[in-house]
Amino acid sequence: MKRSLIMLFTLVVLMLFMTGLNLADTGYVGQDSCKGCHENSFASYATSVHAKKAVPGSPGSGQGCESCHGSGSAHAEKRGGKGTGMISFNRQGDAGEKAKKCLQCHEASKELTSWSMSRHNSVGLSCDDCHSVHSGGAKNLKKKQPDLCFDCHRDISSQTNRQSHHPIVEGKVSCTDCHDPHGDFGAKMLKGDSVNELCYSCHAEKRGPYMWQHPPVEENCLNCHVAHGSNHSKLLSKRMPYLCQDCHVEGSHPRSAYGSASTFEPPNTSSNPNRLVARSCLNCHSNIHGSNGPHGASGPYFVR
Repeated sequence: MKRSLIMLFTLVVLMLFMTGLNLADTGYVGQDSCKGCHENSFASYATSVHAKKAVPGSPGSGQGCESCHGSGSAHAEKRGGKGTGMISFNRQGDAGEKAKKCLQCHEASKELTSWSMSRHNSVGLSCDDCHSVHSGGAKNLKKKQPDLCFDCHRDISSQTNRQSHHPIVEGKVSCTDCHDPHGDFGAKMLKGDSVNELCYSCHAEKRGPYMWQHPPVEENCLNCHVAHGSNHSKLLSKRMPYLCQDCHVEGSHPRSAYGSASTFEPPNTSSNPNRLVARSCLNCHSNIHGSNGPHGASGPYFVR
């Protein structure tokens, strides 16, 4: 019995000794050492979700600062500076290396299933370009939408300030209502299976089906509308009647101008004034997305 206890005691001492060697080999210096030089960064980290030890797998329940930045022994020995193997989460750091470190914990998130094939990943963005490692608002974002997105997408920022626009700058629609910043199967990282399906999620009254379908509408809403903002009413890509004349180049409304005297004469006269130059086609063809009218003028011609 006594011999067994001695052997057990020896085994425990040996395990503790080996554990101590392993800890020494890791090069971790502990987050208190980090705090000594990086007080402001440590203070912001301490208030973040990453510092919460109650969260399983969080840096706070592991090696603290060194869980993300890497072991700091060489960094401490040289009293800081570059070339010590530490991962720096700033714009000068390697995007792939930073993203890889984040994905060690977050790769199982359902929001990141398409990150590897996303446009943001392919152009070299990393997680910390949008998210703060230490602190931030919802989901640790560095800024609120749409300001965060507009830092890169300046052209879209300009469009949302045009006279006809989705209420993005007003805060009623956010970029992530339509786009998935972490990647999706659709073009432009759209959340819908198609442009039309995405538009119908808000504009359900335009979905149909109709007895008389307007082909360009059925094909793609963007044949006539722009997504973010336009200088023409209703987010149209061109003003009326020029938008309609992109397709309807011939027919009962020829495009040449009439004089004001003959414009309002009855149809089928010698001057045949069946057109109103620069007036809106929608004055008569108001059911432009589709019509359920009976066969005749109110049906296939989408008139009111």
